[in-house]
Amino acid sequence: MFQGTGSDVGKSLLVAGLCRAYTRRGLAVRPFKPQNMSNNAAVTIDGGEIGRAQALQARACGLAPVADMNPVLLKPQSDVGSQVVVQGKVLTNAAARDYYRLKPSLLPRVLESFDRLGQGADLILVEGAGSAAEVNLRAADIANMGFAEAADVPVVLVGDIDRGGVLASVVGTWALLPDNERARLAGYLINKFRGDPALFTPAIDIMAAHTGGLPCLGVVPWFAEAGRLPAEDAASLGRATARTEGEVLHVVVPQVSRIANFDDFDPLAAEADLRLSIVPPGQPLPADADLIILPGSKATIADLTFLRQQGWDVDILAHVRRGGRVLGICAGYQMLGRSVADPQGVEGPAGGMAPGLGLLDVETVMAGDKVLVEVNGHDCHGHAVKGYEMHMGRTTGPDCARPLLTLAGQADGARSPDGRVQGCYLHGLFAADGFRAAFLAGLRPGRDGGLAYEALVDDVLDRLADHLEAAIDLDRLLALSRPPAR
Repeated sequence: MFQGTGSDVGKSLLVAGLCRAYTRRGLAVRPFKPQNMSNNAAVTIDGGEIGRAQALQARACGLAPVADMNPVLLKPQSDVGSQVVVQGKVLTNAAARDYYRLKPSLLPRVLESFDRLGQGADLILVEGAGSAAEVNLRAADIANMGFAEAADVPVVLVGDIDRGGVLASVVGTWALLPDNERARLAGYLINKFRGDPALFTPAIDIMAAHTGGLPCLGVVPWFAEAGRLPAEDAASLGRATARTEGEVLHVVVPQVSRIANFDDFDPLAAEADLRLSIVPPGQPLPADADLIILPGSKATIADLTFLRQQGWDVDILAHVRRGGRVLGICAGYQMLGRSVADPQGVEGPAGGMAPGLGLLDVETVMAGDKVLVEVNGHDCHGHAVKGYEMHMGRTTGPDCARPLLTLAGQADGARSPDGRVQGCYLHGLFAADGFRAAFLAGLRPGRDGGLAYEALVDDVLDRLADHLEAAIDLDRLLALSRPPAR
């Protein structure tokens, strides 16, 4: 199990790379995260949902994702705290205090998933959440040492040297852990190192002196291609930058407060002649945008209010008046319509209602069972698409007579009469190379497309595995994962 000395130390990426490395050695490897908090989710082959990071780790193993790989997923949303997803299905909505009381009852479900996932596996690589030393929350913990103790697995600490203070973070984590949890530590990894590794050697001796000789299992250099892989959470966003020479297209995405499934935009970010600007709150949407995309959100009505508070509605309407193009995906599609209603309190207080941007003649009502399905089809011009739907709303209206997509034989989405405003429920549509090339050529006629995005992701996973092979003794790490019986 890989536990961090803090959040965002690179655990997800390390586990993905190690999944690929050990899979290439012929082992049957499975990724596992007991509890995740993220609105970046993926649909599983068994009809559930898990964190996007675990879906990437499954891909690194050459597997389709299943719900047992992330048995507890918390999806933050406004007003009602977080949606609690257990073994792929929505269990309840809970505020932080209520969830703290709920957690102990979830541990048996977590262990059930772990045991089921282990059937037929040679190795399970487990990712912790946040910090291993959140001892104030230890009594109800199911994400770090609480799980490690219950499942009896050894633990490797991961520290991030790029943010500074890594010596204190490793030593401080050791100092806060009780003796029985210290005994579970097999060693530590230093991640995101830049510069000359020889300069770090004295630090290893210092940390050993303060941690009872806890071994360093590797110093992993900075992996520059990490940004080409899907990110776990919104901490990686906020990437608006100045246009550089040679860029042809500018795509702008407003970073709403509960942005979800933002890996939809990774294929666009990988295009060499395109600049993707994720615009954070407090900044206007750039006026030179070729396309504005309204992203998914865990709380459509709350984020419609948030969008207006930022003045982004004014920017979007001005963009349309200038002849600009707008695309909405899932919640972003809902926002483009005349109104969004939540009579049953699916995302917030029952009876909630908000006017949309009025750019599509459609209306959305939050109701019914959650749609969780992988699907494929084609766009209105015949280009193949595939991806997944993950939503509660039902959208209807005159513009739905001009669907953007046909998925599994059913119409999906809507287009304005002039075709400049479009929306759909399909996440992942830009990963389809033919669709993406044609869509971007529609923004700038004559633009050539040639990026093979899915192949790029697999190539980066292979290079990440090579990167870790050079930095970590994987035979030693594998041996540590199989401690002698107690």
